Amino acid sequence: MKLRKVTAASAAVLALSLAATACGSNDKDSAGSGSGKKITIGIKIDQPGIGLKTPDGKYTGFDVDVATYVAKELGYDAKDITFKETKSADRETAIERGDVKFIAASYSINDKRLAKVDFAGPYLLAHQDILVRADDDKIKSPADLNNKKLCSVTGSTSATNVKEKLAPKAQLQVYGGYSECLTGLENKVIDALTTDDSILAGYASQDSAKGKFKLAGFKLSNENYGIGLKKGDADLKKKIDAALTKMVSDGSWEKAVKANFGPANYKNETAPKIGNIVK
Repeated sequence: MKLRKVTAASAAVLALSLAATACGSNDKDSAGSGSGKKITIGIKIDQPGIGLKTPDGKYTGFDVDVATYVAKELGYDAKDITFKETKSADRETAIERGDVKFIAASYSINDKRLAKVDFAGPYLLAHQDILVRADDDKIKSPADLNNKKLCSVTGSTSATNVKEKLAPKAQLQVYGGYSECLTGLENKVIDALTTDDSILAGYASQDSAKGKFKLAGFKLSNENYGIGLKKGDADLKKKIDAALTKMVSDGSWEKAVKANFGPANYKNETAPKIGNIVK
């Protein structure tokens, strides 16, 4: 009887040990663990130069480069990363629900978002700007947009900001996507396209668009891009800030900027101070 009791107890301990091991094997997104585990990162997949999924299934863009660098510093190889599309309206929900570990997706830091999620960074200071045809020398200031056809996309506030504050007589043209605006700009159906300069530079840097467009350089607003993560995860935020700081100091940040935005004559700001969350 005594032998049976000891054996039963040992079996129980073994079962608990196996259960704990099994639970541990399913922990795919443990930051900084590496060891073949996986991490899911939210990005945009339809913004050339920022985050784009190519027809062959690859991911390119500045945010992709930043996310890949950060993941490597957290202990994940490129093969361990699963990129997940996170549309602008879904970013906070994706973080809160745990669908992604963090998000790098032209994610501007503001008070409304800070109420729901935390940010590491910022890692890029962008500005609202306009894109015009390369041979257009008539639009030299925001006021020159009066009586011009100004394009942006459905749900964007960029064009409205220009019309309300800078060029009240601008003729707003709202399209379904930036690619449609770009086609309209090339075909002279519209006169200018507005959104963040980094996004504009990405579109203008595509092989099919090189040499056709230019940024006006108006700097109509400050947009500090941060990496969004679950609120209260101070440890992960600290690790990501450290990774971003290293990316800037070793030259990888500057290299990624030039590779993704350079062809559009994008005059980027120097890297912002990591950890200084500004709105």
